[in-house]
Amino acid sequence: MDAAEPVLPVWLRERRAGVGRPAERSRAEVTAAAVALADGEGLAAVTMRRVAARLGTGAASLYRYVTGRDDLLDLMADEAAAGYDLPAPDGPWVTGLLEVARQGRAIMLRHPWLPELVLTRPTLGPHGVDLLEHVLTLLAGHPAAAARKMEAFAVLNTVTAAFALNELGATAGTRQRQGAYLAHAVAAGGHPQVAAVLGGAFPATAAPAERFEETLSRILAGLLAPDD
Repeated sequence: MDAAEPVLPVWLRERRAGVGRPAERSRAEVTAAAVALADGEGLAAVTMRRVAARLGTGAASLYRYVTGRDDLLDLMADEAAAGYDLPAPDGPWVTGLLEVARQGRAIMLRHPWLPELVLTRPTLGPHGVDLLEHVLTLLAGHPAAAARKMEAFAVLNTVTAAFALNELGATAGTRQRQGAYLAHAVAAGGHPQVAAVLGGAFPATAAPAERFEETLSRILAGLLAPDD
């Protein structure tokens, strides 16, 4: 049996010709409708039927532009990447990477469905490749191997998504409950290392943005450190 032919990403497939009336929509409009639906109701709301209804058409008409929900998710993730501002590199590489991460966090907080997609189905479309090119340009003068630079790009996106997801899910109530239980565990004994770190109380933490940038800086510095 011949091996199955690889499935081309949605950006490399021609729009399917429809039967009957000419198409009244575009792939960009379909993507915008899916993004708006996810922004308002969450990722689970994005179905072919719901997107079509938002466009005022039937679900079957969407198959001129996409083959199914997976295509919609890929288009949505790449459309979000269009929100980056990618100026010409100017200054140290770590400053440039932190600016990319800062923008990524803001984009993910605007689109609460995006961190899940970044963590579970990373996608590289036209805007994603532009972002990759920008990151590699920032690192062009860095002595790290090409594979390490690609790892840095993946880690930057993953850490950003993880922090954004945590930030989106955190509430004052959950933080209070966590602090209360940690204080109980320390007072009860049996966890000397936890007690030593916390000093007997759940410490105040830095603002989310500050904590995110400090952590990411350390991760990238270690990942891109020269080999001994």
